[in-house]
Parts: sequence; C-alpha cells; structure tokens
Amino acid sequence: MREGDLRVSKKPKLELTGEPEGGAALSPLVGLAREDLIGAVGALLRETAMKPDKTLKHMQSLGEETVKIMTGKSELAPAARDKRFADPAWTYNPFYRAGVQYYLAVQKTTQEWIDDLEFDELERNRARFVSAMILDALSPANTLAGNPSAIKRAIDSGGLSLVKGLKNAYEDIAHNDGIVSQVDKRPFKVGENLAVSKGSVVWRTEMMELIQYAPTTDKVHAIPQLTVPPQINKAYINDLSPGKSVIELQLAAGIQPFLISWRNPGPEHGGWGLGDYVDAVIEAIGVICAITGSDKVNLSGGCSGGITLATILSKMAATGDDRANAATLMVCVLQPEATDSEVGALVSKHGIELARQRSAKKGILDGASLSRAFAWLRPNDLVWNYVINNYLHGEDPPAFDILYWNNDATNLPAQLHSDYLDFYETQPFANPGKVELAGHTVDLTKFTGDLFILAGVTDHITPWKACYRSTQLFGSKNIEFILSQSGHIQAILNPPGNPKAKYFRSGKKPPANVEKWLEQAEEVAGSWWPFWAEWVKARGGALKDAPKALGSKAYPPLDPAPGSYAHG
Repeated sequence: MREGDLRVSKKPKLELTGEPEGGAALSPLVGLAREDLIGAVGALLRETAMKPDKTLKHMQSLGEETVKIMTGKSELAPAARDKRFADPAWTYNPFYRAGVQYYLAVQKTTQEWIDDLEFDELERNRARFVSAMILDALSPANTLAGNPSAIKRAIDSGGLSLVKGLKNAYEDIAHNDGIVSQVDKRPFKVGENLAVSKGSVVWRTEMMELIQYAPTTDKVHAIPQLTVPPQINKAYINDLSPGKSVIELQLAAGIQPFLISWRNPGPEHGGWGLGDYVDAVIEAIGVICAITGSDKVNLSGGCSGGITLATILSKMAATGDDRANAATLMVCVLQPEATDSEVGALVSKHGIELARQRSAKKGILDGASLSRAFAWLRPNDLVWNYVINNYLHGEDPPAFDILYWNNDATNLPAQLHSDYLDFYETQPFANPGKVELAGHTVDLTKFTGDLFILAGVTDHITPWKACYRSTQLFGSKNIEFILSQSGHIQAILNPPGNPKAKYFRSGKKPPANVEKWLEQAEEVAGSWWPFWAEWVKARGGALKDAPKALGSKAYPPLDPAPGSYAHG
C-alpha cells in the first residue's frame, strides 16, 4: 500500500504523550514582562508565608528523599528520553548519580508543593512555568563541573574543547545577538540548495512578492493554490529542499502553486498593519485570477499566516467577494486563551501593553527578540541543549536545513505586532459581528467554503486543542481536522517517508467538544501530505493543459524564485 493510503487501526489508541511543554499561540509576540515573572514569584512567596505547614511538609519530604540519596537507597532516575543525563556517569558514578537524584528530588518536590498550594488555575500555571524555568537553568548538566561528558571531552582533547567552547560563545555574543547558535549556517544558501523549485516572481510590491511555480505535469487543475506564509519567518519553508517541499508536493499533484514572500520590514515600515497585509493578499488573488483565468483560488496559511488568512476570508465574505474557494489553516490558533498553556498564563494586559510600547518605540519587533522568546518557551531543547553542545563540549551546532530556516529571523512591523496583540483582548474571531478589524466587521461564520485544519500533538507554540477551537468558528459545512503526531514546524513540514509518521482524523464534521472528537478519531499511518494533496485536488476544478510560460503579458516574470525578498 502506498504512502498516504488510509491504514486505519480498528480501535486506535491516540498516543498523545509528549503534550506541549508550554507556549500559547501568540505569547512569543508578547514576551515575558519582568513584572509578571516577579508577580508569579511573589504569589509563591505569599502562599509560603500564609501556609507554612504545607511548605514544611514538602521540605520534610525533600529531606527524607535526601537521606535516601545519601545512603544510596533513592530510586529517582532521569527519564530515558532526557538527553541531559544520557552519559553513563549519571547512572554509575556515585557523585554524579547523587547530584542528578538531588536535582530531580528538588524538581519533584517543587511540583508537588505548587500542586498543593491554594492557587487558581491561572496562578498555578504561572508558578509552574516560572519554577520550571528556574530549575531548568539550575540543572547540574549546564555547568562544566557538573557535566561528566564535558569533563571527559576536555580531558580527551587536552583542553581544546574548552577553547573551542569559549570561541563559540564569543561568536554568539559578537555576531548572533547574544543568542546561543542552534545551527551551523555555513552549508546553506537560499536559491542554491534551499528553495530551489523553478518559478518566478510575477508581481512585486513594497510589501510582498508573488511567486508562481513552473508546472511539472502536463495537466494542472484549473483552480490555483495560494499559500499565505507567516510574517514571522521567511516563506521558503514551503519550498525548503528537495523531498521537504510543500511546493514540490503540489506540483507533482497537478496543483498550480503560488506563494507570497513577505518583505522583511525595517523601522520605516512600522505603520504596516494587519489591514495592509490583508489588502495585499486580496490584491494578489486578483493577479492570480488574471494570470490563470480562474475565478476561484484555494488558500492556505500557517501560524500567524493563518491569522492573516482567517481575516482575509472574513473580509472577502463581508464584501461579497466569492473568489476564496477552499481554505487550509495549519498550526494556527484563532481564539487564544490563558489556560491553553503555562506560558499563556503569563500573558497579562500589563505585559501586552509593554510589548506594544517596545515595538512602537523601535518601529519593529526585531527578529532577534522573537528568536529569544521562542527559544525560552522550551529552554531545555532550544537553549541549554546548545549551551552544552556548543560551549561545554566545544562542538559546532548541527547543519540542518529546518534549523537554518528557523534561525533566518525576520522583523514584524510595530503596527502588525500591535494588531496581533489585540487578539488577546478583543477576540475578534470568537465574537462574530462585534469587532472591527482590517476595515470590516469580523465574522468567520460568513465563510462557507470547505476547510482543512491541521494541528500537531506536541506543538508547544500553538497547542493542538487550541487549534481545534477553530473548527467551531466558521460557517463551513465540510471541515476536516487533522492531528499530526509531531510538533509545530514538523506538523507542517511532514513529507512522506518517515516510518514513524502518523496522524489522526475522524472523517466527520468536528463536534464542539474536543473529547468527543478524540473518541471518534482514527489513527492513520504515514504523512498527512498525500491526503491533503488529494483533498486540494478534489477542490481544484477540472484538469487543463499546463501553462507553457509563467505570468502573463500584464504580469511578466521578474526575478526567478525564490525572489529577492527571500534574501532580505
């Protein structure tokens, strides 16, 4: 049976382990306000002072576990998947075993203590996040003296690993905005071994380039497909490299792909808001229709691009523009709530206003700040892991195309940043007909086209249950919700060939209660890409001869793909 065919277990067991460690849909755009962090610590201190008996109870428990550790009777051990403690010394060396056991005991006691305090759920999530961030930083593996593999590396290399680690640290401070490097960028070049599908820019404005890709089949579906990428990253994630390209997938399926590539804005573009981006896409739809001769366009958007796309669908429906045919939303939260995650609990009105003021002062929310915010959502994986590898071990970070793209940071205009922050307070999509946005009154119930919604089980940025809420916001009768067994980026970049890949679907219109969807969902082996390609093809209209040239007389080809904005 081919990849993508439905291989469904009779009574599937959803493996929803590895739930997100934290991260709400827009929280990286807010950042973590110092006052909110201090407030979370203050709440812990307040409860400690008011309920000393509970604190003493857990301190006693820690003391008892410490005695077990000192006498070699403790059974605490790091999780098998915790890479920080993979070195055998953590298991067999009495000194290191005791060190990691004491660290785990403090972690366990702290979690139990917070669970025992009389917090509401919001305060508890804040306390969990702040305590976890502090304890992650205090891990013995993050220090030279406390990391046996780093000491071995230093001895084996005659100290050269420490010299290389200092050099790596200096390079990050001097040339990487003080952010620990996650990727070796040297092997990659956009347009040469990344973003190599043949195509051309067929329309350019100050804000965006519209790329049309050259067909690879004799016949193509009449209705073209336009991808609206996030403004937070570069658009070439959709054409990353051969075998990892959504554009390549569409071309092979006879779909006519178009892709928007946003300009990386500077402070002079600080006035660009969501309304400007929405109008730019609607104008691009007119260009696509003129080039292809189609009066309909299928659309897709992921992450913040999905927020832009949802606003587009609402505005087009409000103005009677019926050119939007079917739509795909990937790893996108349209109705963020503080309880979505522990990080979401730290989003406050005060923090939102501070974030708005910071970007307004600069004219942009700079890419380095965004990178830091995303990294600290998962510090063990995205910060301390690389501190150990790059600085303590003196190794170069991996050369990995996805990480290269992820670190190719872009800025956000201050006004767009402010518009996104408004979503926390105004909830425009959850309040149809009540909120003015992008020059119209938002109402997604007026969009009735077919809808495909994708989420990732282990997504730490857009938690999948928050993504699921979008199924209830539209007027669409035909809605397909797909849950991929992967994280935020891997949920989208999910090519066939991974033997561990799987996704879940029910084949029915998603009910309001996500737990009911879980009960009826079935496990499907393989990547969701082939299934989605067939879904788009079924809504792509009749087959016709593929165009022999790109663009048209009115919109002639300009630069070859991936265009000039991909390099900015």
